[in-house]
Amino acid sequence: MKFGVVVFPGSNCDRDVVWVTQHLLNQPTRLIWHQETDISDIDVIVLPGGFSYGDYLRCGAIARFSPVMTEIVQHAQKGKSVIGICNGFQILTEVGLLPGALARNRDLHFICDRVPLKVVRTDIPWTKAYTTGEIITLPIAHGEGRYYADSDTLSQLEDNQQILFRYCTNSGEITTAGNPNGSLNHIAGICNQRGNVLGMMPHPERAADPATGGIDGMKLFQGLLC
Repeated sequence: MKFGVVVFPGSNCDRDVVWVTQHLLNQPTRLIWHQETDISDIDVIVLPGGFSYGDYLRCGAIARFSPVMTEIVQHAQKGKSVIGICNGFQILTEVGLLPGALARNRDLHFICDRVPLKVVRTDIPWTKAYTTGEIITLPIAHGEGRYYADSDTLSQLEDNQQILFRYCTNSGEITTAGNPNGSLNHIAGICNQRGNVLGMMPHPERAADPATGGIDGMKLFQGLLC
């Protein structure tokens, strides 16, 4: 399986993903400059975290117009895998591959921490290496990570089981105390109805190498290879 990691001006988590896919999982991986228009050799597209175009205007608002995004939309429409992590999640909502938006954190400050998440659904490749209800810990680092959508969209996400991860307490309770940024419905990660496009604010690639002190994120990548 070949991974492609997109690099925008301002990306800063691209090499973290490459370390996981290429060096830890031994999968062919290449960096894709945002102006490229041929990604036909790629199986899994990763939109990494960072500050694409300096987060000017709005997070992900400029990156959505990069030439590669037209190809990524077509890649997703063919049923191929796409994951957006942190800024990548913001870009996926801006380009319309995922519903909703990511707004300023509830307390209006940047959060850099490790947080517990509850795995909600495990019948798709992204999460099949986990168990339903499993509590995992992943790093977060964002200032605009509060998931927002109108009530109809939230209802559709719930009804279609598109919510894959929710913020929770260490004991797994879905409460305000376990919600670091004020995301509606405690949403930390969602997929499209088809299940091939995933967006999440926490960073699985930063919890994949034992050297980092946690490997809960590795299962997300391993699930694709099963």
